[in-house]
Amino acid sequence: MTTSFLLIVQIILVILIVIAVLLQKSSSIGLGAYSGSNESVFGAKGPNSFLAKATFTIGFLFVVNTITLGYMFSQAKQESVVDEMVESTNVVAPAAPIEIPTTTQESTK
Repeated sequence: MTTSFLLIVQIILVILIVIAVLLQKSSSIGLGAYSGSNESVFGAKGPNSFLAKATFTIGFLFVVNTITLGYMFSQAKQESVVDEMVESTNVVAPAAPIEIPTTTQESTK
């Protein structure tokens, strides 16, 4: 239950970090051109410092969530796949094959 919730959070964080990176200004502007004039909402410097802080925060949450998922998956599975294979190969073989007598009828002329 917890791991499935963290996987959903991981997907949401990936989507958010991609959006935050694409909205930042670059040399070719990118998707930042579609953000419009947000200077009044984000302050005098514009959305650049806000997006940088948001990207850092989302990235930090992504790393923490990834480490948590790795720890939880490693704790959930302590035994090796090879151990399971060895346990499943301890099958008793049948004693001996059963011979069925065959009868042949010869036709006489």
